[in-house]
Amino acid sequence: MPPTDSGPTTAPDDTFGDRPARHPGAAPPAAPTPAAGPLLDDLAGWPPADTPAGTFALVPVDLDRDLDRIVAWMNDPAVAAFWELAGPPETTAVHLRPQLDGDGRSVPCLGVLDGVPMSYWEIYRADLDRIARYYRARPHDTGIHLLIGGTGDRGRGLGTTLLRATADLVLDHRPRCGRVLAEPDLCNTSSVAAFLSAGFRYAEEIELPEKRAALMIRDRVHRHLL
Repeated sequence: MPPTDSGPTTAPDDTFGDRPARHPGAAPPAAPTPAAGPLLDDLAGWPPADTPAGTFALVPVDLDRDLDRIVAWMNDPAVAAFWELAGPPETTAVHLRPQLDGDGRSVPCLGVLDGVPMSYWEIYRADLDRIARYYRARPHDTGIHLLIGGTGDRGRGLGTTLLRATADLVLDHRPRCGRVLAEPDLCNTSSVAAFLSAGFRYAEEIELPEKRAALMIRDRVHRHLL
């Protein structure tokens, strides 16, 4: 599972606008959280999606609230085989903090289905990530990492349903994004199959430092055809 870069670089076509004026002596405005920032078009404000499985929402991670839950998922052997984050809570916390403290190019989220947290997602700017060195990136390419937390939610097509819903959320709320992509391990055949069933296409095989991956792409122009 590749870590996501969270450095300070900002895409040249992202505009922050003018800073609002303050009255003398007024407290400075609160800084937006990375999840509410412009790099992912205020992901924190995206509404839930209606899916055949129920109402699904991406809820940005709160470390104090969510760490224990995510740690339990990361220590499931089926998850650990690909994410490689098994271990004490600090192992997962070290993975999360750069995203939570970063500039908003990668936002870790809980996937909440009918009010129940049941999956973990990372929505990230692939064109600003290290993965852009390994494929022909386009401006505003948006990537997805995910895991389904409970064993009872795996193996019954739920991943496909939620992948399609999440890709649609990205395309609905990121108008400059023309493609949603992922890079599952080629050895993770069930994940590759889920992406294919969710309307992604296999684009190419890419060699990353830690894995050989299938580059899976869902194109905006084909979203209603696949």
